[in-house]
Amino acid sequence: MLLDAPRPGIDVLGTVNRIGALARHNLILRLRDPGQMISYVAMPMVLMLVLRPLYVRALDAGATQVATGLMVMFSVFAISLAGNAILSERTWRTWDRLRVSRAPAAELLVGKTLPLFGVMVTQQSILLVYGCLAIGLPVPPNPFLVFGAILIWAFALLAIGAALATLVRSHGELSVITDVGALTLSSLGGALVPLSLMPAWAQAVAPASPGYWALNLMQSAVSGNLAGTLRPAAVLLVIGLLAGTFAARRLARGWGRGGLM
Repeated sequence: MLLDAPRPGIDVLGTVNRIGALARHNLILRLRDPGQMISYVAMPMVLMLVLRPLYVRALDAGATQVATGLMVMFSVFAISLAGNAILSERTWRTWDRLRVSRAPAAELLVGKTLPLFGVMVTQQSILLVYGCLAIGLPVPPNPFLVFGAILIWAFALLAIGAALATLVRSHGELSVITDVGALTLSSLGGALVPLSLMPAWAQAVAPASPGYWALNLMQSAVSGNLAGTLRPAAVLLVIGLLAGTFAARRLARGWGRGGLM
């Protein structure tokens, strides 16, 4: 098997092969059950159309608010995709089989989440194009800046989802945490209502939400404000690195057995 092929020294090719084998396998699993992915694209599209008149009448940049807000909200819901991809290994009792291969925890984590990274980037890109075509979102003057923002946000989300998967005991528990957490984090971040219209206490705690930084990142990127993207991008990268490191350490210690570590 590709995961078990021995190679001496720093095995860069072996690493690529092992990650590729895991990524292909998990991509097949995703494609066999695309319902959840489709819903996270279709639902924000419908809500953008329904809510656009309200936001445009109430806010100067209403189209930008509704498009970027729903992009962020439904991308947070997609945390469950990453969590379930890893948690399924516990249900199938296959994680220990992967751990005895030559692939370290970091490779296993990347291989499991790489297809989902592509899914999240595709989701955000589709919604961005849809926003420009259907609800009047201004065409970004710097598409590469927007694409970079999407990559950073997707990385942070996948890392958070992977970290959550190493802490919960069941798919039901993960579902509750991700659904409630997605609504809470995105709402506190200003995805539904601009922060300027929110209560003082909500404005004070908003920076504790990754959704707050994601919304600032997306709105700055869409407007072409490079300077405005630097701070939220740095915050999200730190969150992603910390969550990813935590997940890799948990996985390396044997998560996937009968109970919590």
